[in-house]
Amino acid sequence: MVDLTPQEDAAIHAAVKPVAELMEEIGWDTPLAGLTEAQVCALIEAAVEGFQDAMRAQAATDGMEIPF
Repeated sequence: MVDLTPQEDAAIHAAVKPVAELMEEIGWDTPLAGLTEAQVCALIEAAVEGFQDAMRAQAATDGMEIPF
């Protein structure tokens, strides 16, 4: 496992909301093996975008350099 900074940990938790919203559209009862490739890619994109958005927001308020 990766040693996360507190900011990264918070960003991961912030990414849960967009992923959950997409899962709501897909259907929570859908098994992971039942997802299409497009759905899996959409979930990954939602997670990455949510993480990056949270890191950008933290950087803007903390005055830190964006690490990506």
